[in-house]
Amino acid sequence: MSTIELRHIITERLSHIDDVSFLNAIKTIIESKVSEGTYKLSDYQKNRIDSARQQLKNRQSISHDDLQKEIDQWLSSK
Repeated sequence: MSTIELRHIITERLSHIDDVSFLNAIKTIIESKVSEGTYKLSDYQKNRIDSARQQLKNRQSISHDDLQKEIDQWLSSK
């Protein structure tokens, strides 16, 4: 089956679907394949990245194992 035939079949079948959440999921998949270029971060995302880098630089981090121990202790005290 050719690409053109597949596109036609998909378009035809999509025209009969009324499920908004399903159509939004399909839209997301399509947009991820179609979008080209550089992903642009929001100011919020840039600030979070800068903050995380600063925390790493200041050694304000915790290992995965230590974090897991804290979580296990917290859960066992509940």
